Amino acid sequence: MDQFIFMASLTVVFLIAGTVKGAVGLGLPTAALGMMTLFVDPRSAITILIFPIVLSNAWQMYRAGNIRQTLRRYLPMSFALIVFVWISVNVSVFVKDWVLLAALGASILLFVAVNVTKFAPNIPARFDTTAQLVAGTVGGIMGGLTSVWAPPLAIYLTARQVPKAEFVRATGLIFFMGSIPLAGGYIKAGFMTSEMATLSGYVLIPTFLGFWIGEKLRARMSEEVFKNAILFIFFIMALNLLRRAYFG
Repeated sequence: MDQFIFMASLTVVFLIAGTVKGAVGLGLPTAALGMMTLFVDPRSAITILIFPIVLSNAWQMYRAGNIRQTLRRYLPMSFALIVFVWISVNVSVFVKDWVLLAALGASILLFVAVNVTKFAPNIPARFDTTAQLVAGTVGGIMGGLTSVWAPPLAIYLTARQVPKAEFVRATGLIFFMGSIPLAGGYIKAGFMTSEMATLSGYVLIPTFLGFWIGEKLRARMSEEVFKNAILFIFFIMALNLLRRAYFG
């Protein structure tokens, strides 16, 4: 692909993905990976995504506040997420591209299903620690392979019926915690070359511009309508990823 077209494509991808994140509060990796894998191999796509994941969630965590209190509240899930992201990201080095495409497609389908059905089993308080460990473990395995870890964590938070403000604080903190071993694993594996680091740094510009646009859109339009349109697009992306994984 021509270098100008490649850079222009990355700019558009992260402008859109940042807009999604700003408008609905999540979906940056899902949107960016779904589009990037149309012209970049899965590992390179995840590598380029690392700086936006780390810094956008750090910003969300900072703006939400109450970091220490939130960390104490969700320490079991954060611990499990960190451990299993680190394990699975190191295993992913030996995984073929078609498996990563299939895992990414399945993760996005699960993301869509969770948001459409709003499925969330009732979790009694006495099982909270166990539920956190399960959600963190499943999210860590998914995140280490694909960088998409939202579905099991969102199911847990919804099942515990946390208020909206706490949901934002918790997702910002937990996603940030998970992004650190993801970045470390990709650096350790040698995927984060100087070229990839430059690209990952560059896409921060359209990401945060999109984030700003998304926040403005959220104030002007129905968040539900926008979210449903995005979920439909994610659904098509997921089917295409599964098609490419199994049929080439």
